[in-house]
Amino acid sequence: MIRKNPNVDVINDVLKLTLEAYPESNFIRSLLFQYHERGGLSKKQLQDLYAKALKVNTIPVGKLATLEAVILKKPTRYKSPMPVAAPVFTKNERTGQLINDILVKYPQHKMVLFLKTKYDNNEPLFVTETAEIERFHKILISKK
Repeated sequence: MIRKNPNVDVINDVLKLTLEAYPESNFIRSLLFQYHERGGLSKKQLQDLYAKALKVNTIPVGKLATLEAVILKKPTRYKSPMPVAAPVFTKNERTGQLINDILVKYPQHKMVLFLKTKYDNNEPLFVTETAEIERFHKILISKK
C-alpha cells in the first residue's frame, strides 16, 4: 500500500486504540497480528474493525473517517453464480422417429431394440449406428 506520509498509519492507530479498549478481544489481537504480518487487511476485516471501533469513545473521529474512506476505496468482490451446465447429449428427434417407425412395423427387431435402449438412456449414438437406423428404415419401411 502506497501512503502519502509513511509516518501516519491510521489503521494501526485504530487497531491499537481498539485493543486498549478491548484488551481481552482475540479478534482485535488477530487483526493486529495479521496487519503486522501481511501489511494489510481485507475489506471485510476492515469493516468489522470499523464496527468495533465505533463503540470506542476514545478514538478520534478523524481516524474513524479515514478508516471508513479506506474501506470505501477497497473493491468489493462478488462471487459469480455457478454456470448453467449444458446438456451433455441432445437427442436427435429424427432418429427417434425412425426407430419408432421401424419398431411399429417390426417390434422384435433386435438391433433396433438395442439402439432404442441406447437412445432412451441418453447415450450418444455413433455415426455408424445412426446410418444403420436410416438404412433399416429405408429397407424395411420405404420399400413400398
